[in-house]
Amino acid sequence: MSNVMKKIVRNSFLGISLGFAMLVASASSVSAQGPLGQILNRMDSFNRSLQSVQADVTMLKHNPQLGTTDTYTGSTSYLPKAKGKMYVRLDWKKPSVENMVVIGDDYKLYKPGINQLYVGKVNRAKSSAGAGNALAFMNMSKDQLKANYNIVYLGEENAAGQMTWKLQLTPKAAANYKSAELWVAPNGMPIQAKVLEQTNDTTTVILANIKENQTIDVSIFALSVPKNAKTIKV
Repeated sequence: MSNVMKKIVRNSFLGISLGFAMLVASASSVSAQGPLGQILNRMDSFNRSLQSVQADVTMLKHNPQLGTTDTYTGSTSYLPKAKGKMYVRLDWKKPSVENMVVIGDDYKLYKPGINQLYVGKVNRAKSSAGAGNALAFMNMSKDQLKANYNIVYLGEENAAGQMTWKLQLTPKAAANYKSAELWVAPNGMPIQAKVLEQTNDTTTVILANIKENQTIDVSIFALSVPKNAKTIKV
């Protein structure tokens, strides 16, 4: 299983457990922070009303030591509350085709190029170092953000072709990444996330062509895998 996909498995869905720089004061006083409190309230409202998301995904993996950036493109579908579970599908198209589904704590990753199916538990993947993405924060309430991260409002910034509020978050407890930045759209939806790993590598995930609260049949979360695919338990 590729390191990239391990990181996507364990961190794309931590908030879903996942998550992020130091509040000028502290998270406990976030309501007094003016814009920051308003942003978190809007994120919280978006979280409560969210039924589904479909979007294109771009992931940029930057290694500062080598000066290289790997780009991955694909699409995602997300149901936060279907049948009492979270459903996520992530289909990478470039640089290679890979299909991943997460239902609750179970994930499956199929790599057609080598005809292998990886099966495992998201909670077991959390122990590895990694990054995160915007989907992680869709499932986090305001109270969860405040409890787990010190948060700084960095101002307005254009991202993915629109105005966003930029937040910087640092985990309060020991984590496998240093910090992260989050770009939040006016409706409260996180549309971009950048995670600084302990190695100083960064992972940036950008959502585009977003469709919210569309009807998504849970049947799309069933992977089509050939019978002769080799199954590997992770």
